[in-house]
Amino acid sequence: MGIYLGVDAGGSKTHVVIADERGNVLGKGMAGNGNHQIDREKAEKNINIACDAALSEAGLSKQDISFAYFGLAGADREPDYKILRPMIGAMGYPKHEIVCDTMIGMRAGTDRPYGAAIICGNGFNSAARNRAGEELQYGGFGFKYGDGHAGGGGLALLTFRAVIRAWDGRGPETKLTSLVLNHMGYTSVEALYEDVLYGKVSTPTSLVKPLLEAAEAGDAVAVSILETEGTEMANAVCTLIRRLGMSDESFEIVYIGSVLNKGNSAVLTHAIEREVAARAPHAKCVHLTSDPVAGALMSAMESDGLAIDAETERKLKSLVF
Repeated sequence: MGIYLGVDAGGSKTHVVIADERGNVLGKGMAGNGNHQIDREKAEKNINIACDAALSEAGLSKQDISFAYFGLAGADREPDYKILRPMIGAMGYPKHEIVCDTMIGMRAGTDRPYGAAIICGNGFNSAARNRAGEELQYGGFGFKYGDGHAGGGGLALLTFRAVIRAWDGRGPETKLTSLVLNHMGYTSVEALYEDVLYGKVSTPTSLVKPLLEAAEAGDAVAVSILETEGTEMANAVCTLIRRLGMSDESFEIVYIGSVLNKGNSAVLTHAIEREVAARAPHAKCVHLTSDPVAGALMSAMESDGLAIDAETERKLKSLVF
């Protein structure tokens, strides 16, 4: 029976699960940062720690693993792979593959090995894979490199900017003012302005919370921010879909990340879905409800030529840490 190892390595944590081909979990491991762009040495150490913990719990060796699949944050471009190929190769798994963690999140959210994904958490990313296995991605590098202001950091900046413009008269009044002041513990915009300007405080990504609250209450400024950025996120993923020849196909676009999966993110997701309906009319947007490491395990199985049945997929998608 085949034995598979799946890795989900991000900036704050690394999850590893070993399962057999029927979806029975044999071992788990967890460690900290697994993104080489943040700290190469710590990432390598943590990925090894998590993998070794899973092997130890399962009572297995690396040679027992039929296929190991590594979904790694920071696996973005060829310069990254020049670092990651020898790093992962040195771990000693006979058969393995490395992809960006976006791809395993996508696989965890859909019932097929192809589709698309939009990530909006602290940052933004989008990716797609067609039936032939060709992959493309956008995002993660910021506004300068073609992204919108999506992602927690960009949305927080737009939220703060709207409050300042309302205060100094360059923009319309907005519910964001009172919500942001309360969120950051201030009683006046001027005091907040001064403290941010002179570096005493920063604008936290958690300003997404008052932005979503204001939009849910119908605030025009908040709604405009989310509709603009939602349209831009959809533009990114729909362009990938077009480039991969998927515009007329049926598949799922998986929402990944805390912002897109909040209960009050409807203004943002509706903006995405309006654009998707016009440009990829047979695609369906869905929320990720499984741990992305399940996508790594299913990808490992499929890379080994295994057809995954419904019961195996159900087991894998229900696993929790």
